[in-house]
Amino acid sequence: MLVHIYGHPVDMDPILELAERNRLAVIEDAAEGHGAEYLVGRDNREPVWRRCGSFGTLSCFSFYANKLITTGEGGMILTDRAEVAEKARSLQSGRRFYHEELGFNFRITNLQAALGRSQLERVEQIVSKKRWTGWEYTRRLARLPGLQLPVEEAWARSVYWMYGVVVSEGTGMNAETMVRQLAEHGIETRPFFLGMHEQPVFRRRGWFLNESYPIAERLARQGLYLPSGIALTEEQLGHVVKTLQAILD
Repeated sequence: MLVHIYGHPVDMDPILELAERNRLAVIEDAAEGHGAEYLVGRDNREPVWRRCGSFGTLSCFSFYANKLITTGEGGMILTDRAEVAEKARSLQSGRRFYHEELGFNFRITNLQAALGRSQLERVEQIVSKKRWTGWEYTRRLARLPGLQLPVEEAWARSVYWMYGVVVSEGTGMNAETMVRQLAEHGIETRPFFLGMHEQPVFRRRGWFLNESYPIAERLARQGLYLPSGIALTEEQLGHVVKTLQAILD
């Protein structure tokens, strides 16, 4: 199971090769990767760009409100295996009033589906705006010390679902401090995800006790997202950049 994190594709070729060699299923979490693309077979003469979500035995997308395509909540599963599709449908709701096993009520409403389909008509415009935002942040922040910026690999076309930065410990600040200072200038942000091993609900169950994952812990404490919604204007982006410069100076 792999995650195209923050809109940047996973390096798929070695994973697909490993899965084929060992007869493993591949589950793609493309919740943050609507429209992201990966260069398949880049060691060959004719590599091909393919959309994230088209590789897995199963692939899943999220339509939560902060995703590139949204229905407010919910999501979508993709598969090209008929038996897997049938199993997914049976777990979704099953035959009306007749159930052979436990399932869920995951039926999307017509209103939500219409909202999502209407956005598909402008998905290229949405992806283009997100990529512009990512490039523009990178261009303007590249020489600013104290920040680690996201990277777009040559084999990837990221959609920059979130533009995440990592604050250097040398600045004397962590993500919480930076979030607070940006908020004082009217800029709303939030820190990176907290690692599962540090979630109180799991600790209370006795899981992950005496375990430490330094990279995940550092990212949780030092990483934060900059505003990057599709409604973000160039003037607003410039305000974010100037405020960051002032804080780090």
